[in-house]
Amino acid sequence: MRYRIPGAIAGAILVLLAATMPVMAQVPVDRSKPPELGPPPALHIPPVVVRELANGLKLMVVERHNLPVADFVLVVPSGATANPADRAGAADLVANMLTEGTTSRSALQIADQTAYLGISLFSSSGWDATMVRLSTPTAQLDSALALFADVALHPSFPPTEFARVKQERLTALLQLKDRGPAIANLVYPTLLYGKDNPYGRSVVGTDASVGALTVMDLSAFYHHHFAPNGATLVAVGDVTPAEVERKVSALFSGWARETVPTTDVGAGLPAPATTIYLIDKPGAAQSSFRIGSVGVARSTADYFPIQVMNTALGGSFTSRLNQVLREDKGYTYGASSRFDMRKQGGLFVASAEIVSAKSDSALVDFMQQLNGIRDTIPATELSKTKRYLQLELPSAFETTGQIATRLGDVALYGLPLDYYNHVVDRIGAVTQSEAQQVAEKYIDPSHLTVLIVGDRKAIEGPIRALNIGPIVFRDTNGNPVQ
Repeated sequence: MRYRIPGAIAGAILVLLAATMPVMAQVPVDRSKPPELGPPPALHIPPVVVRELANGLKLMVVERHNLPVADFVLVVPSGATANPADRAGAADLVANMLTEGTTSRSALQIADQTAYLGISLFSSSGWDATMVRLSTPTAQLDSALALFADVALHPSFPPTEFARVKQERLTALLQLKDRGPAIANLVYPTLLYGKDNPYGRSVVGTDASVGALTVMDLSAFYHHHFAPNGATLVAVGDVTPAEVERKVSALFSGWARETVPTTDVGAGLPAPATTIYLIDKPGAAQSSFRIGSVGVARSTADYFPIQVMNTALGGSFTSRLNQVLREDKGYTYGASSRFDMRKQGGLFVASAEIVSAKSDSALVDFMQQLNGIRDTIPATELSKTKRYLQLELPSAFETTGQIATRLGDVALYGLPLDYYNHVVDRIGAVTQSEAQQVAEKYIDPSHLTVLIVGDRKAIEGPIRALNIGPIVFRDTNGNPVQ
């Protein structure tokens, strides 16, 4: 039997308790300035245990037993860079098709089993790799891993599912042709690398390349590039290395070694004097800006100075580009910059979507900031920038899935197993001189590729009057026009 205390008695008890509790001294808070930050916390990733199967498949296992879940990421080091020249989008569509049917399961059966087990299973492809990801409760580990292995090792590329996926991609590409930002993202790499370079083509393909793709193309790409030797399976969560090795060996040991072809991207096009490429989008309310040059590979020794320098330039909300173009001038909802580091030299780009009437003014501001970052970054700004990078790092390691993703990068780019344990210190060690040196080395305002997609009638005259560089006209596919 449960008893209920009358409200009056309950109130009297609370009053008595309050009277007997010690009075805490109230410390005045100065709200005129933000609180001072303490030292950045150290980040310690649990030990990574590495094993290797007889077929060459590498295992990386991290134990984390606080929750009964586990995440797996299969990293296959072939992505869009490996696409045949006339088949851009092949790697991405292979990734999309992995869950659309295997030799023993249909797409509906895969979807039904995924829902029944309460797991997440998907695949994706980028420039350097294709990744298959599994997130599962450990109570369903055996069934989930069996499905995971089936999807990764036995895709059947069923024609009916491929026809649907292909049509969806073609529809999406058609829709992108009407969007200035999408046009800019497609054309900008071709200006830096040329269409004969893998980096100058689109990850998702074009209507022509996707339209030409067949089931045989996807099957050929898969069998040429998916092999255990060179691949890595990352496992993070409520598992042990011995358990993972035993279960994975039973499922993946039949995966045969292959000679996997490599792709040498080579250098981008020779950097000309700063040139403005203009793509006409009549009536556009905004202009899409992409400004930059060929950047560096992920393996660069300048990685941390570049990260600090670029964060100050355009890598955070309080960066120079965003503060000037958004906060001070109100020309855009956001401006940023990034170094897209890949196995080989990816691009550097500063970008924004600018209200059309301010296109010329924005270009002046872009050039001023790209010049200004080459000067010494003031000590207070440098300290704030480094602290930003240090304090945001732990948020990327909160879940088993996040840890597995980061370790996938460790495997893909050959980083030390304890790499992330030293990132905070490496960022903190970047000096003003180092930040200035990489800005001078990798950002040359006299040799920039400037792409603007906007209303030519409204923006050409004011931009030409700036005399920043010659204007060259391209169509929405990046081809020269008169």
